[in-house]
Amino acid sequence: MGPWSGPITSPKAQCFQRLFQTILRGGGELHNFVPSPVSSGHLKDMWKEEQFWLVTTEHLEDRLWFRDDEDFKVGMNYVAVQASIGPASVLAFILMSNHVHFVLHGTHDDVLSFINSFKMRYAKYFQHKYGHKEFLRRNGIDIRVLPADEEALERAVAYVHMNSVAANICANASQYPWGSGNLLFNGIRDAGTPVGELSRRQQALRLHCSHAVPGSWLMGKVGYILPQSYIDVSFMERVFRSPKRMNYFLASSSKARKRIECGEDNHPSFRDQIVADAIPDLCRTLYGCSSLAGLNLAQKVEVLRQMRFRFASNVNQIARVTNMSYKEVAQLLDQA
Repeated sequence: MGPWSGPITSPKAQCFQRLFQTILRGGGELHNFVPSPVSSGHLKDMWKEEQFWLVTTEHLEDRLWFRDDEDFKVGMNYVAVQASIGPASVLAFILMSNHVHFVLHGTHDDVLSFINSFKMRYAKYFQHKYGHKEFLRRNGIDIRVLPADEEALERAVAYVHMNSVAANICANASQYPWGSGNLLFNGIRDAGTPVGELSRRQQALRLHCSHAVPGSWLMGKVGYILPQSYIDVSFMERVFRSPKRMNYFLASSSKARKRIECGEDNHPSFRDQIVADAIPDLCRTLYGCSSLAGLNLAQKVEVLRQMRFRFASNVNQIARVTNMSYKEVAQLLDQA
């Protein structure tokens, strides 16, 4: 199933083997993981060499990538589509409401092509559904190479998967459905239906595109291709070696420390999508209007105040779900 199954003969598989041998030889004190940005002096060589990369999109402050579960499902399917196109390989990922993270393997150009194509594909879907043009054109991308030692791959995967926990969305990374956090050391998985059993029309409707993925890949009950179809789970489990060791990296990741240091009171109590869905009802209940656009300044202030009171939303979350800037929301709440 995965791209590194079978005999270790290809350069890519041999690269993974070298990494795995490095991990097995490792030991001693664990160091803090800091991915290395691509420096101009080594950029030319890095473009040609297959490596591991941590890819992050800029956090949107005044809007959401994914407004509802259907958007998340489309995003999950587009990850699968890009994985089938290649040549970059997906090792781990997570879709958050206002940004995405990937751990990928390939050359710099492979990785850049992957994330740009993913953004472009999703932006077209978003424009068709919501009417927003050039939605992600200015959404920046950070691509950092992972060193071949210091257990950087494990730390990067843990960092990605712990985003949902750090955002107070769930208590454990395995509980978050929009990513690969529940893949490793999990004996209970959705069996899924082989994509090949679906007609081309059914596939196109599910995937929201005409690109065909391998027929052996599995479509889950909830409507997206299961990540185990394109992520080599057995390889990643060999990297972590055991559930206990993986949990160590999850618990010691920077995202986990951030949640402990900040405390739960500094995080929103509800997901962005829940708060966004409640805004029309809140506007109708208070003022008989279905959106913030139809309210005057004083009414908007009251709606924002109610959001903060009813949902324990902070300024960042209110800005994201209302498509306002942080500064604008802060100024309005100061009047409350």
